[in-house]
Amino acid sequence: MGSTTGRHRAGTAVAGAATAVLVLVGAVSGCSAGDAGGQGGRSGKSAARPSAKPTPEWKANPSSIAAVGDSITRGFDACSVLADCPEASWATGSDPAVRSLATRLLGDAKAAGSSWNFARTGARMSDLPAQLEEAAAQRPELVTVMTGSNDACRATAGAMTPVAEFRADFERALKTLRARLPKTQVYVSSVPDLMRLWEQGRGSPLGRKIWNLGVCPSMLADPLAVDAPAVTRRKSVRARVVAYNDALREVCGKDPLCRYDGGAVFQYPFTVGQLSRWDWFHPGKDGQARLAELAHRQVTAARAPVA
Repeated sequence: MGSTTGRHRAGTAVAGAATAVLVLVGAVSGCSAGDAGGQGGRSGKSAARPSAKPTPEWKANPSSIAAVGDSITRGFDACSVLADCPEASWATGSDPAVRSLATRLLGDAKAAGSSWNFARTGARMSDLPAQLEEAAAQRPELVTVMTGSNDACRATAGAMTPVAEFRADFERALKTLRARLPKTQVYVSSVPDLMRLWEQGRGSPLGRKIWNLGVCPSMLADPLAVDAPAVTRRKSVRARVVAYNDALREVCGKDPLCRYDGGAVFQYPFTVGQLSRWDWFHPGKDGQARLAELAHRQVTAARAPVA
């Protein structure tokens, strides 16, 4: 903080002693009122200010991509019943019907050797740090994250992952990545609206039979029930998903190279035709294509979406 020393000039001749007193008083009273903590008196000198670090620039054309997350990113049930289909993954798949984020950004030929899928069917947020450790070994320029559905899809609504635990695991995961790759970009998808998937699939008799085998029971158990307990249960699951997305947005927002999708996946109006015809819950190929389209739009945008 700068200070200014006043300089008084005597207008008339005075005795030597009086002049000395006036000079002394002038030196003291000349300290700037803006000086704090006794830092005045540094005539003409300003305290050094630390230079602000420039905000890292988001690159819309990363040269390599690694995907982490759960069954959605593995393409589960997109090609056949009860099986992963990574070639149909929205993030790194090679299926031309999907046109994954990797192929849209890198092209078919380059995507084959410069994209990796470390997602695992059944994974929860607590599994993300280990997945990011694997991903970091490839040193990708972009990492995609889509996880959280399995934290809400539990045997009962009461068994869902607590929000504080979910947040802490996500913070730990990002810290794990940053320790290895401080400059890698991270795209974070919001958790899908599970109630929307229930609304779309409940009309299928076959879908309901499959759901009763244990597909996301916290939301999908007793799919035709509309009594007060069933409604309350589904609303509590949806509220937990909303809270998870708030945590993703807030934690990601603290990292200048992390971009949250602004709720795009949560808000997307998936239709029954975009769901797997084997479980009426996971995205089919058309649903995977829509996820790829949403991700590409966010990753290549000049600015991050407003959540």
